[in-house]
Amino acid sequence: MATIRDVAKLAGVSVSTISRYLNKSGYVNSETEQNIKAAIDKLKYEPSVVARGLAGKQTNTIALILPDISNLFFSDLARAVEDVASTYGYTVIFCNTDDQGGKERNYIEVLKKKYIDGFIFASNTLTHEDTEALHKRSIPYVCLDRGPSDELSSVVRSKNLEGAKMAVLHLLEMGYTKIAHIHGPQHSITAKDRLAGYEESVRGFAWYSPTLMEAGDFRMASGMKAAEELLRRHPDIDAIFAGNDLMAIGALKVLHRMGIKVGEQVGVCGFDGIQTTEITEPELTTIAQPIYDMGALITRILIKKIEGSLVEDQIYELDVSLMARASTYRRR
Repeated sequence: MATIRDVAKLAGVSVSTISRYLNKSGYVNSETEQNIKAAIDKLKYEPSVVARGLAGKQTNTIALILPDISNLFFSDLARAVEDVASTYGYTVIFCNTDDQGGKERNYIEVLKKKYIDGFIFASNTLTHEDTEALHKRSIPYVCLDRGPSDELSSVVRSKNLEGAKMAVLHLLEMGYTKIAHIHGPQHSITAKDRLAGYEESVRGFAWYSPTLMEAGDFRMASGMKAAEELLRRHPDIDAIFAGNDLMAIGALKVLHRMGIKVGEQVGVCGFDGIQTTEITEPELTTIAQPIYDMGALITRILIKKIEGSLVEDQIYELDVSLMARASTYRRR
């Protein structure tokens, strides 16, 4: 395998001249450029991306920090990030934290030493100390949904509060009269906004009670446990709005086991719009986020920050849409 020294010898120039040519970091006259290019082609030399990064402090590599890759929302998001990054010549490193702050900080420390060009954080555990460390190293980052402070970074999110209100309104219009909510962990701004949207929509009804709300962790098992608890406390509830699709699927499972007809007796609505909602029985009504668009946008923003064409940070909020399906079938 040819080395940079082999190329320099064949082209009749110094190693530093080859380095300037590869990194576009200084002047190289046109005749020398032609000689270098011919030597590279003849020797089939492939420059090391890492070596070039060490010289120019850029490796065209970004990291996507995810809390739970098994959640199809994040799988769809990762696909969009990789698709868009590749069109700009960037490689993506995927890191799954399992919502563990220590694991996330370890990824940050390791990747900083590898001259990572930037981070996309879709996790809940990013701290102010973490972002301060990135600022000191001048490493750009962007956040999905949340950040330690919205002023510190560009943030891409969907309209979660409006989406929750849309879900409740749909259930009311379908004729449901006592709606419970399974919410996500309240350290997540996503879960907080969806819970707030639910409460604002139902607080004025005579049937409203704080006991109609039960906590989950955005996973299916927690949706099952929460649904069981809600039905134990309120056997007369006729609709459940879950803070994400996985918890809604958990609620569906419990209702099936209890012999309750979903849609006809108890309506169920989720939030996210993951592909699994189309294969449940019945198909799940959901408030769909534009997942691919969110991933594409957040990647473009990060690359602009890396390349210096984006100066000011801001919050980008994308619209959501109702996907009405059989799980909220209009009852006779």
